[in-house]
Amino acid sequence: MENIKSYIDTHRDRFISELIELLKMPSVSADPAFSQDVLNTADAVKNALERAGCDHVEICETPGYPIVYGEKIIDKTLPTVLVYGHYDVQPPDPIDLWESPPFEPIIKETELHPEGAIFARGACDDKGQMYMHVKALEYMTQTGNLPCNVKFMIEGEEEVGSESLEWFIINSREKLSNDVILISDTGMIAKDVPSITTGLRGLSYVEVEVIGPNRDLHSGLYGGAVANPINVLNKMIATLHDENNHITIPGFYDKVDELSVEERAEMEKAPFSLEDYKKALAINDVYGEKDYTTNERSSIRPTLDVNGIWGGYIGEGAKTIIASKASAKISMRLVPHQDWREITDLFQAYFESLAPAGVKVIVKPHHGGHPYVTPIDSTGYQAASRAYEETFGKTPIPQRSGGSIPIVSLFEKELKSKTILMGFGLNSDAIHSPNEHYGIWNYLKGIETIPYFYKYFTELSR
Repeated sequence: MENIKSYIDTHRDRFISELIELLKMPSVSADPAFSQDVLNTADAVKNALERAGCDHVEICETPGYPIVYGEKIIDKTLPTVLVYGHYDVQPPDPIDLWESPPFEPIIKETELHPEGAIFARGACDDKGQMYMHVKALEYMTQTGNLPCNVKFMIEGEEEVGSESLEWFIINSREKLSNDVILISDTGMIAKDVPSITTGLRGLSYVEVEVIGPNRDLHSGLYGGAVANPINVLNKMIATLHDENNHITIPGFYDKVDELSVEERAEMEKAPFSLEDYKKALAINDVYGEKDYTTNERSSIRPTLDVNGIWGGYIGEGAKTIIASKASAKISMRLVPHQDWREITDLFQAYFESLAPAGVKVIVKPHHGGHPYVTPIDSTGYQAASRAYEETFGKTPIPQRSGGSIPIVSLFEKELKSKTILMGFGLNSDAIHSPNEHYGIWNYLKGIETIPYFYKYFTELSR
């Protein structure tokens, strides 16, 4: 693979322009108004896989948005790598906080990316990182450097819980058979500190509604005599944490995997500046569960956060009412051994018990997923480590992520395969936020590194 850098240099502008065209497509899976754009993006991914060298590509219909499947089988006796990614993106809201339109990609220089970064919704999560694999395949097929078989499974519902993916996997086990699953939908510690994600938190996502009177009431005539759903909802939410920011749901921590002192000490070796962290977020202090560090709070500890809250009048001027109802969306990030369905049930029972007389509470579970931990002594991990060593010149650090990719545990259950998480994004890439971006250096470095994973995985599997 001596020619990989020259190949990337030769095709650099085309690699960037192709990604930009993909980012122009508003494939927002959460909003039905963009349904045709999501379908068009699936077509674009299919075309890209065909151009990159897949011998067979198809758009597989599901109960929801389609999955793009592609394969390049060179020898059935060789290992097979299954690449997973997603072509759907988060909603761009709030639009007014974007410095440039979310679906009109532009390249701007930043302090972290003097070579430029692409600003657009989906730039890092996950179109940019997914497309690295497409271009890595192109390099391997065009130069005769593909050492094993490869399959692609690119879905369009990751940002809404991958509701159709389990159905597809159960009905496609033979088609998806593989020796390892490779995903780039995570990040690394820094541009000069490569890392491999070895753990993901699980997720339980719910919506709650507090219902009071049968209509909005005049706050002067009824204030103090009728329960105000907004006041009640806020009190109930406040009760979910104690003074040490410990979650108060009975049974919530019963199955939490407590890391040893030695494991926590290993985590502390990862480069981290608390001052830089606070500066990047424009906060004067951190906040979280007592007796845990910032990195531990955001990776190995479970959390409960309100993601949105609404009710009553929020327009211009004043309107003195007691709203008839109030709502909130709440997510809980879970750690190994916590079952998201059990946690959802525990939350529902406890939240309903907090309601005072005079209101009705409805808890609507949305979606969830199990936590995942991958061993660092597996063939896949060792191959990924060698790949990073080849292109970064240093051994990557194993790191647990605070994020969730719910389908990873599903892959192991249904396909009996380990997943390797080779992410090239940075915490500063603003995924799920306005002004999401992805460094051009990171994008091209991913294309350079991924082929080495195939090389070393094939060698280590013999």
